[in-house]
Amino acid sequence: MRTKETAHDYRYFPEPDLVPVVVDEAWLHRLRAEMPELPRQRRERFVREYALEGQEARWLTATPVTADYFETAVKVCGDPKAIANWMMGDLQGLLNEAGKGWDECPIAPEHLGELVALMREGTISIRIAKEVLKEMFATGKSARQIVAEKGLEQISDEEALRRIVEEIVAANPKAVQEFLSGNEKVVGFFVGQVMRATKGKANPQLTNQLVREVLTRCAVQQGA
Repeated sequence: MRTKETAHDYRYFPEPDLVPVVVDEAWLHRLRAEMPELPRQRRERFVREYALEGQEARWLTATPVTADYFETAVKVCGDPKAIANWMMGDLQGLLNEAGKGWDECPIAPEHLGELVALMREGTISIRIAKEVLKEMFATGKSARQIVAEKGLEQISDEEALRRIVEEIVAANPKAVQEFLSGNEKVVGFFVGQVMRATKGKANPQLTNQLVREVLTRCAVQQGA
């Protein structure tokens, strides 16, 4: 069999009906400027600009739909890490259950950003936020609308929470004695009771702080 090693061996020759094309440098620059951001470039920018992990950036830029959704939501709340977590976790789970793709997502990206903003403001807890997300998915309503309609605002009034904590501590003397005996786990019990009494609306950080304050006061009184 014959061997062929170069183009000449294949009898290649210029096409006589095609005129030479001269590529103008200015035209090339204009084309480059008009080209959309490529997936790899966008992925690298997400890591650089939003301080995301490589895996998160790859997931978010896998399609233009998810990448656009992410950036729109971030503009509302300014928390890229939280938006990435909600998209890759709870929201993706709801889409999977419903058999929907991101192009069919009933929650507008602005509404997801609003939900994260409500948490950052301390208006709702993460537990309430998960419930609100499901309602948003089912109805298409915004987070603020659902929170207002259902009265889900987080209780962050220190005096109001302190009264609730004091009532619960007074109603559970046995648990108080366990705490005084060195059982720190009882703090979690009291926090849970406060959450139950407020239907999950109590600010968890403030509740934990107040429970410890009230229990410490009990210990001081017992020592006196």
